Amino acid sequence: MLQMSSVKMLRPRLNGILFKLMFEEHVNNIKPGIMAVTLACEELKKSESFSRLLELVLLIGNYMNSGSRNAQSLGFNVSFLCKIRDTKSSDQKTTLLHFLAEICEENYRDILKFPDELEHVESASKVSAQCLKSSLDTMEHQIQRLESDIEKFPKTEDAHDKFVEKISSFSKNARDHYEKLSNMHNNMIKLYENLGEYFSFDPKATGIEEFFGDLSSFRTLFLEALKENNKKKEMEEKIKRAKLAKEKVEREKLERQQKKKQLMDMNKEGDEMGVMDNLLEALQSGAAFRDRRKRTPRCQDNRRVTLERSRSRHNGTITAV
Repeated sequence: MLQMSSVKMLRPRLNGILFKLMFEEHVNNIKPGIMAVTLACEELKKSESFSRLLELVLLIGNYMNSGSRNAQSLGFNVSFLCKIRDTKSSDQKTTLLHFLAEICEENYRDILKFPDELEHVESASKVSAQCLKSSLDTMEHQIQRLESDIEKFPKTEDAHDKFVEKISSFSKNARDHYEKLSNMHNNMIKLYENLGEYFSFDPKATGIEEFFGDLSSFRTLFLEALKENNKKKEMEEKIKRAKLAKEKVEREKLERQQKKKQLMDMNKEGDEMGVMDNLLEALQSGAAFRDRRKRTPRCQDNRRVTLERSRSRHNGTITAV
């Protein structure tokens, strides 16, 4: 401590070293937020599918409000998008958001591209413009203090004291980084203000975090509605297939019963008709009487053969008759 107390301008040295060690972290805390908001503003302005979606929402809203004082509205606030889910059907089973997603999927499939076109909206919703401005102001203040300390450093004859030389190089590099970040931030603010003019909202009254937060929430809700609609369709198809399969089984069962009944009726009718036909045919042709007459001679012949064979055995010879 005694040796450190002998170092000239110790506090400015420590402040400069600490700022240098933390500078990269400061940049990494500021730059991604600026980039996210900048890209989100550009994506919103260029997205044709999102513009088509807003047109469709306005059309549906005017149709639903026909006859009221809100009919034929020229536009609506972007924050209204998240409230679409609150409008439900009479049976409370579906919402206006589900209906919107279904209409897009069936008739306006090009609109379904907007979630992919607004890729940076979610990250932009986590950015606080106030925090960005505060971080940039703090960085500028620290750079100014470092530059002031460098100017106040007395010349030293110590050849080993390289502090002013090293910290001056860093100070210039830090100033360049700050100027770039400041320009990026100013460009971001300008893009957001233009976005406010484009979508007809006050960028000063509606902060970046709030605006992109509403868009990010709607984007998430819309994707969920698509998934729920598809799940509902799959369930309905499953129930429909099960119903058709059941009806098919019942129909085949009924057909088998009808065929069995018809077959039994045909066999019964065939047996009765067959007996009657045979009987009539025998009576008409006299076959029934011929059969009876034939039986008697055959019996007489059998008796004759038997007697002849018996007589032959008695005589010890067999005579064929």
